Amino acid sequence: MRTVLITGANRGIGLEFVNQYARDGWRVLACCRCPDTADVLDNLAKQYPEQVMVHALDLTNHKQIEQLSKTLSTIPIDLLINNAGVYPTARGDNFGKTDYKAWMHAFEINTMGPLKMAEVFFKQISISDLKTIVTITSKMGSIADNHRGASYVYRTSKSAVNMVMKSLAIDLESAGITVVSLHPGWVRTDMGGPNGLISAEHSVTGMRQVIDELSYADSGKFYAFDGQVVPW
Repeated sequence: MRTVLITGANRGIGLEFVNQYARDGWRVLACCRCPDTADVLDNLAKQYPEQVMVHALDLTNHKQIEQLSKTLSTIPIDLLINNAGVYPTARGDNFGKTDYKAWMHAFEINTMGPLKMAEVFFKQISISDLKTIVTITSKMGSIADNHRGASYVYRTSKSAVNMVMKSLAIDLESAGITVVSLHPGWVRTDMGGPNGLISAEHSVTGMRQVIDELSYADSGKFYAFDGQVVPW
């Protein structure tokens, strides 16, 4: 049985990843900050009791990440999906109105969190069959694609994590680990809002296809959910 570890698994894209991977027979390590209030995720765990294991995980709490790694020390992790993320409110993310505290928080979760996860779970990933790290980023982190400005907090946190993943692809080359950044599209979720262009099911189905077709030669690349290469 292959194993996937998913952060931010209690809603939206993360929850849909849990649903699809569990349905297809994977063991799913589903992580979120507050499992006690993650009712839909808990129901999935009850539906797939032999596959879905829910763990408390706050990406700003590095000691908690390290403790979880110790708990899961003997489990090879084929696929790490860094999905957890935050999108600051518009009122604190535009020129002249920047919420600098929110900016620091966004970097903690969107940028530092994925690197910490890779560092702490390196052993479990390196002994697996697939050896793959995927980070859910955003096209809004693309410098080449920025034609609208604003969104300083979110854009920079995603540009930064793209660079983190590019460096990881180089640093983990000797371990044979594939590292890829994925843009999920504009998805109708709590974060993406009701005007999103696609559903979480559509997005995750597409991203899973991209993941399934990855080869080691793809490490360090930036793809959209439909398989298109996203410019840096």
